[in-house]
Amino acid sequence: RHSMLPRHVQRLGRDWITHWNGSQILTLNVPVSSCMRWAGHYPPWASFPLPISADFSANWRFPPFFGPWRQFQNSNWHLDNYTQSCCFHLPNPSMKSEGEEPLTKKRRLSGQDDTSTSEQETNLSNQKEGSCLSVAQNEEKHGSKKGTIKRHWEYFCQQSKTMKIAKNKRSDQSSTGSETTFDFTVMSYNILSQNLLEGNSHLYKHCRQRLLFWTYRFPNILQEIKEMDADVLCLQEVQEDHYRTEIKSSLESLGYHCEYKMRTGRKPDGCAICFKTSKFSLISSNPVEFFRRDIPLLDRDNVGLVLLLRPRFHCKANAAICIANTHLLYNPRRGDIKLTQLAMLLAEIASVAPQKDGSFCPIIICGDFNSVPGSPLYRFIKEGKLNYEGLAIGKVSGQEQFPRGQRILSIPIWPKNLGISQNCVYEVKEQQKEENAEEKLEAAEPDKAQKTVIASEKLSSKLQHHFKLSSVYSHYFPETGIPEVTTCHSRSAVTVDYIFYSAANDDTAAQPGAEDSFCGGLKLLGRLALLTEEDLWTVNGLPNENNSSDHLPLLAEFRLIER
Repeated sequence: RHSMLPRHVQRLGRDWITHWNGSQILTLNVPVSSCMRWAGHYPPWASFPLPISADFSANWRFPPFFGPWRQFQNSNWHLDNYTQSCCFHLPNPSMKSEGEEPLTKKRRLSGQDDTSTSEQETNLSNQKEGSCLSVAQNEEKHGSKKGTIKRHWEYFCQQSKTMKIAKNKRSDQSSTGSETTFDFTVMSYNILSQNLLEGNSHLYKHCRQRLLFWTYRFPNILQEIKEMDADVLCLQEVQEDHYRTEIKSSLESLGYHCEYKMRTGRKPDGCAICFKTSKFSLISSNPVEFFRRDIPLLDRDNVGLVLLLRPRFHCKANAAICIANTHLLYNPRRGDIKLTQLAMLLAEIASVAPQKDGSFCPIIICGDFNSVPGSPLYRFIKEGKLNYEGLAIGKVSGQEQFPRGQRILSIPIWPKNLGISQNCVYEVKEQQKEENAEEKLEAAEPDKAQKTVIASEKLSSKLQHHFKLSSVYSHYFPETGIPEVTTCHSRSAVTVDYIFYSAANDDTAAQPGAEDSFCGGLKLLGRLALLTEEDLWTVNGLPNENNSSDHLPLLAEFRLIER
């Protein structure tokens, strides 16, 4: 018992009502653990273990406004009001039809005021057992579990009819394609290698220990994959022993064919691309190793994987789609390595994706790029060019607000013996093109050819690639400007995971710059909405009881457009 606190406050955790100053009312009708959680421990002013109810969560602590008693006594707040506005559960991570979107999103879009709160308050007072308020009233009808994250589906095309996570799901996968269209879904998911989790335990101090065991995590991850039922899976941080003993067989039982590339160093994880054999057949599988023994710059063991797939049920016999997956280096201070790894991946794509007429087949690049939206590396992917002259090595990925890597990128970034040009293609093919161009130019204007060679040497700080790529996600919520996040743990909550795609000319969801894309390509039909950092901390961040990675899965639906 603490002398600074009245006896009734020391009974916190039970059902009680008390008054201060005749007007301030503090109410708590349910065990606090079922409503709110804050990662951490006892407040600094509490020098004793507080009495708690039997089901009180070990992860809970008082919110910040529980300060010194005098400050708390003089504050004007009501816990009953606080729980009404902030205490809610997020239900099943299932995509629903447009008519079943959360009411909060409908209100934002329509501009209507929130009128559901008072109705929920009435319902709450009539319940015998208290429960947290739901974001949407109709979610209680679906019997969804508490603590899970509700993510709705965003449409970009009214004709999109291939929703996978729906109660009335189609049993015939081939029905999504027709003689003129081919629709399919792609998922990118960093599933958090158990080895990396245990080696970076400081990132997961907010989690209960039992939630971090692989035996608990894998069933949750597999359930997410089942529910999202994507036609193509791009997975990162896939631990080799888990892949060999559990993951591969589990996915094969769901109708997937799996290709895997393990990292080349001591860390036993890698990248996997899995596709539904009912939707695609494999043309080629091309692993990419970023480690080069003869190049000091490339001393890291990250990898990539590039698949060329042939769609089934499509009228064009030679139709193909290139799917790439990677996990770039994390180190925020080594932007030179990140850009070189990216160039190596792009060069492999450029060697796999060309078609007979010289153009590229549609391309999708997924992965954890360890770079934030708007960073130089991100802009290079989307804009196809980057002048890195004078760019600090620590600013390439934008991961740090105050970069510690101040060294300026060298020109060129990687040595010539890597065999990759500044256009991010293998030098052999680049030299052939240049030789042919030079021969034609010399035959026409010899003096102009010499000037071109000198100019090309001066432009060596410019990187380029020839893929017109758009991002599936816009990275900010248009109504509020709040950033989307794809990963959330004890140290940060940011976007580092992406799905990039070569957009068709008529793709209204494509970002500016994609209008110049070659004829044909991919049309974005829809995507599974991301969440804010605030949303994720309402369920104690990531991983949590129902989401067993520190990353969110990304999911998009595309339509293959004929050339």
